[in-house]
Amino acid sequence: MHALDLVNLRPLMELTSGKVETAIGLIDGPVALGHPELASDNIREIPGKLPGICARADSIACMHGTLVAGILSSKRSSAAPAICPDCTLLVRPIFAETTTTSNGLMPSARPEDLAEAILDCVDAGARVINLSVALAQPSSKGERKLEESLDHAARRGVIIVAAAGNQGTVGSSAITRHPWVMPVVACDLQGRPISFSNLGSSIGRRGLSAPGDAITSLGADAKLRTFTGTSIAAPFVTGAVALLLSEFPAAATPQ
Repeated sequence: MHALDLVNLRPLMELTSGKVETAIGLIDGPVALGHPELASDNIREIPGKLPGICARADSIACMHGTLVAGILSSKRSSAAPAICPDCTLLVRPIFAETTTTSNGLMPSARPEDLAEAILDCVDAGARVINLSVALAQPSSKGERKLEESLDHAARRGVIIVAAAGNQGTVGSSAITRHPWVMPVVACDLQGRPISFSNLGSSIGRRGLSAPGDAITSLGADAKLRTFTGTSIAAPFVTGAVALLLSEFPAAATPQ
């Protein structure tokens, strides 16, 4: 079974490929914007501390940002899922290209940096934000700033989709426990949660599962790559939300 069929996304994708007015905030690594299979005309950088375009195709940050961008914004003719290529993708990197990772190709960020990026995406007009990111160096001050940024997104009606994490633990994080966040667990092509996906009460109450096992997406070296993890599952949900917002733009507008 193809990943898109598992979550029954094809009928929605046949209805729409998204609208440019629907902006997705991608808080991740930089993206290989020169990839021939990316719908790069609809991708914009949000100015920040880090550039939005890859300098090193072999860096974890570039590979991670490009693979997530590919699921959302590759061309419909691509072998990648290509869920919503006509939506605007706002690239706001928080992973430096010197970043290393040991948790299943899921780079981490300080809560303060993530909070700043969320505020930037909201201010830039994002309707939905994808967080395929783990937290590093947690602190009460940093987590308070993160909570405030998520509160701000909620007030503005900006939907937050977040990867549950790949540590195989039971519990929540400062991201997934927030009531406005939609946590995403990775499942295999039979719909069963993958053992390394984090689980917890917040995920059980309002989380979703999405394909995260051997998913083909765009590699930063202009080739196709196969990846596994909750980082890959989250953009399936983000892309579906973006398509629904494209068809029903008032659905998440605060009243």
